[in-house]
Amino acid sequence: MIRIITISRQFGSGGGEIADRLAARLGWRLLDQSAVHEIAARARVAPEVAAQYDERVDPWFHRMAKALWQGGYEGTASTIEAMPVDSEAVAALSSAVLLEAASIGDAVFVGRGAQCLLARREDAFHVSIYAPRKLRLANLRGRLPGEMNLEALLEERDRQRAAYVQRYFNRDWTDRRLYHLMVCSSIGIDRTIDTILCAAGLRARVRA
Repeated sequence: MIRIITISRQFGSGGGEIADRLAARLGWRLLDQSAVHEIAARARVAPEVAAQYDERVDPWFHRMAKALWQGGYEGTASTIEAMPVDSEAVAALSSAVLLEAASIGDAVFVGRGAQCLLARREDAFHVSIYAPRKLRLANLRGRLPGEMNLEALLEERDRQRAAYVQRYFNRDWTDRRLYHLMVCSSIGIDRTIDTILCAAGLRARVRA
């Protein structure tokens, strides 16, 4: 029985909204912004600070300085508390939060490499949401009306997400072997959700 759905999404594809509405239809917990708030609480920082480092990879010079600060190579610090708050620390906390939520089940996970972190769980169903570039840009114009260079933003956010998965899981974000289902959201939000529910065998669990 599927008790976990992970949603990987291209920026602007509507994956966040799809995950939100999917979780609502199932009556499941959504791990997206709530994960950021939990990470912030554990790191003892404001949610805005945690969000700044969420799904990011620190620049190489930051990692080098951190290794020198620790007195050795990366990974030598024994606890999160011993580290400065940065992308590495937030990624470690993110994995801990997601693993704890997965142990409870009945949850929809958005991004953060969950398709890799939970790859061996038989109760997890992994989905990749994509969309044509034209549609993604149109979606972003509605969400970010003041943004001047949406093309560059789209490229950068997708690059960051790919780099995150590569850095922390050593996997290619676009590798279809990571997913049970890859679906184009251009068919519409509701039809995309219906497709996921049907493929995951969860239609019977949808709330009336």
